[in-house]
Amino acid sequence: MAGFIEAVDLRKTYRVGKVDVPALRGISFHVEKGEFVSVVGPSGSGKSTLFYLLGGLTRADSGRVVVDGDDFAKLSDAERTRMRKRKIGFVFQKFNLLPTLDAGSNIAIAQDIAGRKNGDSAYFNKISDLLGLTKRLHHRPSELSGGEQQRVALARALINQPAIVLADEPTGNLDSKNSEIVLGMLRQTNRDLGQTVLMITHNPEAASYADRIIHMRDGQIVAPEQDPQWAVH
Repeated sequence: MAGFIEAVDLRKTYRVGKVDVPALRGISFHVEKGEFVSVVGPSGSGKSTLFYLLGGLTRADSGRVVVDGDDFAKLSDAERTRMRKRKIGFVFQKFNLLPTLDAGSNIAIAQDIAGRKNGDSAYFNKISDLLGLTKRLHHRPSELSGGEQQRVALARALINQPAIVLADEPTGNLDSKNSEIVLGMLRQTNRDLGQTVLMITHNPEAASYADRIIHMRDGQIVAPEQDPQWAVH
């Protein structure tokens, strides 16, 4: 069944010394437009490899990734870069904010990179207000809490109005209170702005914010009862 995001028999193996280490062993699934999906699994299950493949940041050994009709296997590196800028916003565990810029400039730099310098100011204000950042835009990262820094990172991912938001362990560096705030805001932006969200996490509680959960283990998709981490919650 086709979807807005399609993964078709994805396989990826890394070479470590003289040993081949399979990261993905034939992953197939789809995500519908506007859906919020979590991919959950323990460390080493292949989640991060999947994230990089879905974001067009690396290539699969075999299989296909199709995003909004674009088949990554048929795109050049330059074409994949342009497609990422147009359609995908990334949120990482590390906030990756530039320390010399204030929050507003850290958000706006994503517009500059995408060739949208002096972009839609009304949308900028909408995102800032939605994420509770309006009064913090002139503060540098060192003057912001961890939760505020992650909200700036989320705003940066949303500012170009991407069709898709890929989040890799977005609460990994946050305490429980700030994790709840960021996850709640990610859920809210999904509903209010209509972006398709795919979140990678090892945390079942974070995964529960999604519409649907995909469980991974040893490079494969498994049923929930095959995921011991999930079973204990």
